[in-house]
Amino acid sequence: MGITLTLLDLAGTVALLLWGVHMVQTGVQRAFGAKLRQFLGRALRDRFRAFLAGLGVTAVLQSSTATGLMVAGFAAEGLVGLPSALAVMLGANVGTTLIVQVLSFDMTIVAPILILGGVVLFRGANASPRDFGRVLIGLGLLLTALHQFLTLLGPLTTNPLSHSILTALAPHIVALVLLGAALTWAAHSSVAIVLLAMSLTANGVIPLPAAIALALGANFGTAINPVLEGAKGRDPAGTRLPLGNLANRLFGVVVVLALYPFVTPLLLRLETAPARAVADFHTAFNLVLAALFFPWLTLYAKLLERWTPVKADEQSPGAPMYLKPALHDDPGEALGAAAREALRMADVIEQMLLGLRGALIKSDRQQIAETKRLDDVLDRLNTAIKDYVMTIDQDQLTETERQTVARILAFSINLERAGDIIDRNLLSVVNRREKRGLSFSAEGQADLVRQVDRLVANARAAAALFISGDVRAAHRLADEKAAFRDIEEEATAAHFRRLKSGTVASVETSSLHLDALADLKRVNSQLVESAAYPILRQRGELLTTRIRRAEDGAPPGAAGDGR
Repeated sequence: MGITLTLLDLAGTVALLLWGVHMVQTGVQRAFGAKLRQFLGRALRDRFRAFLAGLGVTAVLQSSTATGLMVAGFAAEGLVGLPSALAVMLGANVGTTLIVQVLSFDMTIVAPILILGGVVLFRGANASPRDFGRVLIGLGLLLTALHQFLTLLGPLTTNPLSHSILTALAPHIVALVLLGAALTWAAHSSVAIVLLAMSLTANGVIPLPAAIALALGANFGTAINPVLEGAKGRDPAGTRLPLGNLANRLFGVVVVLALYPFVTPLLLRLETAPARAVADFHTAFNLVLAALFFPWLTLYAKLLERWTPVKADEQSPGAPMYLKPALHDDPGEALGAAAREALRMADVIEQMLLGLRGALIKSDRQQIAETKRLDDVLDRLNTAIKDYVMTIDQDQLTETERQTVARILAFSINLERAGDIIDRNLLSVVNRREKRGLSFSAEGQADLVRQVDRLVANARAAAALFISGDVRAAHRLADEKAAFRDIEEEATAAHFRRLKSGTVASVETSSLHLDALADLKRVNSQLVESAAYPILRQRGELLTTRIRRAEDGAPPGAAGDGR
């Protein structure tokens, strides 16, 4: 019974350790997530800077997996070359060892201070202190969990059964490497398993060679999950980075196992304390591996591309076509590429509107599903454009180029929002109509189709305006916002007239019709705001409010022109 409770306590301590890591990650990401992503994106243009950025970001996040997810997203979207992405992962693997180095010293006395300071900050009203307080609490929990490890391993050391099992396993180095990899895969944390190996050898539960084998397995196991998760995607390019990281870790494991008889004596010459020796091995393994692979990253990337080719018919429809990392050095060309990619979003919006038009005329589940999938394409393109534009060096941009950046971001963001309205609201109206066995009147259906046709024309006008920047065209598109508002108001008034006279065929159908008109108006508003408003705002021709104030010569509350 005693050993069972001890094992449960150990499992709880592992959970506490992982929760501490989670709190640090979420605190840092909430406080600095966008800045870290932008910093990482800028550093990806140079392999050495990419390596240092991977090291630094991972040291802050305390997770090479979190860094890998960001970089894998850049690589899969074509925003960064594979050699630079691999350099980031080499740095990330080194960065994740820094926390182990810190925790290899006795930091127990600091834990209560960190937790106390974190709680005080977390109870504050502002978001930034709360996020930093979360980081301090997480660090305190990490240190507390490590101290608890040392305390709980005492009974295991004296327990005859556990001691005999661990003693029997100690000579089987390969089995311990596999065990370390399996535990790391299950725990999703190499830090936890390396700290476990340090605690076991510090308490004399296992000898130093066995602890090193566990740490070696942890280094391999931490690269398994990204490959398994990446394999779910259709695009092989998305698996190249995690696969390359796994392959170089496997290479390192094989080399160390081949030289294993010499590893422990060498470490003991440098460090006599067993726990510190494991931490030093963990860091040295990743440093040496980075040094071996760094000069050959370009060749290694070409090999990975040959192993995982992308077939023409497997290209993701949401993958960027024009955003190339090489263009970052020329802001003009980079912004031109981003603008071309943004125009693809206008084409996707037009396809969604045409799909909606077909669904209004004749509901087809397959057509609705295909139209909804186009929203995912918009989401991916919008994310890729934002990431790409934000990695351009802002100091190199002229004032005109900064205005171009603002127009590109406004265009892509508003088109993505328009797609969300079509996906979540308008197609939902069609689904509700079918599920409830309702049908619009011929007049009502024709009215909705006419408004969709008008939106298609406005989407094309927005794309043309995005290219030309013509002020007169901007005014014409802006006028469509008032036109759609009038259409909705007239339809609402007609709806209530029919209700009052008792001539309405179905209150529910009429309500769906009004919902659709309101959402069509919202889509139109996003189209106007995507292309017309940025131009009018730059020229100072956009009103900040629709309310005409008393000092302007009109009674308070009088409506303005609606723009």
